[in-house]
Amino acid sequence: MAVFFLLITPGPGVLSTAGVGAAYGFNPGIKYVFGLFLGTNLVALIVVSGLATVIFSFPYVRVVLLFLSSSYLIYLAIRIGFHGSDIRFLKSHLAPGVLQGFILQLINPKAYFVNLAFYSGFGFYPTSFVIEVLLKLLITNLIWIPIHFLWLYVGVLFYELPINRSSKLVVRIIMSLSLIFVVSLSIHSMLP
Repeated sequence: MAVFFLLITPGPGVLSTAGVGAAYGFNPGIKYVFGLFLGTNLVALIVVSGLATVIFSFPYVRVVLLFLSSSYLIYLAIRIGFHGSDIRFLKSHLAPGVLQGFILQLINPKAYFVNLAFYSGFGFYPTSFVIEVLLKLLITNLIWIPIHFLWLYVGVLFYELPINRSSKLVVRIIMSLSLIFVVSLSIHSMLP
C-alpha cells in the first residue's frame, strides 16, 4: 500500500505525462512514457547500488540536480502549455520523446525519494537481497506502468475532446501550472 501511494502521488512524471498527452496526443505520449519507464528503472538501480547515497551525500550535488530538474520541468511545462500557440519562441512541433522522458526521470527528485524509501525500507525477503530487489522492481513496475498510462489517457482525453482551441489552451496551461506548482513544492522541500 505504501508503494502504491508513493507512486500515485502527483509528481513531475505523471503530471508531465498528462501534459504531453494533452498537448501532443497518444502516440507521442507513449514514447515519452517509455523514456520515463527506462529512466525510473535506472534510478531504481542507482538507488539499489548505493550510488544515489554517495551522490546525495554531497550537498552541492543536490542543489545542482534540483536546479537542473526544476529548470527542465519549467521548460517542459511551458512547452506543454503553449504547444500550438502562435508564440514564436515556443514554436516547436516536436513532442517530448523517449530521451526527454529518460532525462526527466534521471533528474527528478521524486524518483530518487520514492526509490530510496521503497528499497531501503519495507523489507520482506530477508534471506535473499537479490530476490527482494527483483520482486520490488516487479511490484513497482506493475503499479507504475498502469498509473502512467492512466495519466496519459487523461491527457489524451483533453487532446481529443471536441472543444475549441482556446479551451484546450486553458486546460494545457492549468496542467503546466500544476507541474510548476509541483516544482515549487520540490524546491521548498529541498531547501533548508
